[in-house]
Amino acid sequence: MIIKRILTVFTAFALYAFASPVSAQSQNFKIGKNLDIQMNVLREIAMLYVDSVDVDSLVTQNTINMLASLDPYTVLIPDEERESLELLTTGSYGGIGAIIRKNGENVLIAEVYEGSPAAKAGLIDGDQIIGIDGVKVAPLPIDECSAKMRGPSGTEVSFTIKKLRSGDTIELNIKREKIHIPDVVFYGMVEDSVGYIRITGFTMGGAQDVRKALLHLKENPALKRVVLDLRGNGGGILDEAVEIVSLFVPRNTLVVSSKGKVKQADINYYTASEPVDLEIPLVVMVNSASASSSEIVAGALQDLDRATILGTRTFGKGLVQSIRDVGYNNRIKITTAKYYTPSGRCVQAIDYSQRNEDGSVGHIPDSLMKPFKTLVKGRTVYDGGGIMPDVEVLPQEYSRPVVSLVYSELMHEYSIEYSRGHETIEKPSSFSLTDQEYDQFVEWAAKKEFDHRTASEVELDKLKVVAGKEETDLNVEKELENLVSLLGRSKSQMLVERKGEIKPLLEEEIVNRYYYQRGRAEIMLRNDIQFERAKEVEVL
Repeated sequence: MIIKRILTVFTAFALYAFASPVSAQSQNFKIGKNLDIQMNVLREIAMLYVDSVDVDSLVTQNTINMLASLDPYTVLIPDEERESLELLTTGSYGGIGAIIRKNGENVLIAEVYEGSPAAKAGLIDGDQIIGIDGVKVAPLPIDECSAKMRGPSGTEVSFTIKKLRSGDTIELNIKREKIHIPDVVFYGMVEDSVGYIRITGFTMGGAQDVRKALLHLKENPALKRVVLDLRGNGGGILDEAVEIVSLFVPRNTLVVSSKGKVKQADINYYTASEPVDLEIPLVVMVNSASASSSEIVAGALQDLDRATILGTRTFGKGLVQSIRDVGYNNRIKITTAKYYTPSGRCVQAIDYSQRNEDGSVGHIPDSLMKPFKTLVKGRTVYDGGGIMPDVEVLPQEYSRPVVSLVYSELMHEYSIEYSRGHETIEKPSSFSLTDQEYDQFVEWAAKKEFDHRTASEVELDKLKVVAGKEETDLNVEKELENLVSLLGRSKSQMLVERKGEIKPLLEEEIVNRYYYQRGRAEIMLRNDIQFERAKEVEVL
């Protein structure tokens, strides 16, 4: 079947090639020749290869590898991933609104979305799923469990649930709905005069949520400043970014331009709506995970001298992708253009293969960064790799054992244990663990497995290995052992000594169990050194 498909594609392509202008014949001939070679190779494999071969999988993987050689964002979207595509573009999917995870053989509710069918049915984080539609889930992979929970809006799915707090086993029928993950996860007056809006994506209709949040903030006569938080926002639909910029600048203002190989990709995007506010001081917070549409918003407001950009340099993704149908319900997300801010700069990292571990822009020599001028005040800004903030403020750094504790998910696990014994807690702005409650966490976590070594202990362990291989004398080995004894800390000691780092993170996890992502976003601001600066920084 797959070879017939390739023959069909090749025949259609060949007909197209003969109808093309002479200038395109050479390129089309090369493509046709390589497709012919690939088809012949597949035929030989299918007929002669010593073991059985899944030719469908072979061709799909070949396509994936081919696209990966172009850039990180041009990818194949198979038919079976259409729900992921819908979630990417609309922020919506059909289901009950809950995230699940495996803990040994148990399938647990890990997070429930606010207002979702799961929340309405009384499911909470830590509830155990025993069966879905009469099928026991213990032996099933987690992806298969998730697939059973998803489905068209309006259909029902049945669950056998063991409740966290009571331990009772109950039967539930939940009607699936269209689950929408909002782009604005939290907004509000954080202090008497500071309004805050956290934007986590750019999906269809997201700009309207930002507009509503801004209008609600403006109802407060004490409002003196607005902070847009785009940290960790990986982007989304370009039109939504343009709509968000339109809230703060005059109508018919150029926000971004795209330029590609074909003329249809060359587009200028202007604001089409009347602004909500042209005067209020505006701060936009960004970091290395602010990408794509986030960079359009930050770059445009910076170029137009409408906002002060604060934080760290953004990701550096100035490429535009389009979704194209390639047959049999398969699609490709293909890079078709680069985008440029109003001053004319492209924020795409010059070499997207040279990245930091988190994927953000690596070091770019000054010689490769071209200066541009902002359009109102003539300030100097640069291209070549993300949006550089007007005010650089580094985030809080965490010690190695605390990072290890976070990645072990022990704080998430303990937050569920905490909620087992507490049906309610105070609101996010005032919730705090008592010293006694933190001591209980220390006692619990000290019995768990996680790497609690400091960075110096890790280096010392490496030195011991090297010394052992070099057969150093006994005195050196004794000195190393003394150092180990001097630097070493038990888990309990580490958890007590790092209380200042750990306690706020643990409180965030606990609040999330009761007040969802909205509550987490609110409580995070209490210990946010970048936000503290955003509240007081001099704005343009």
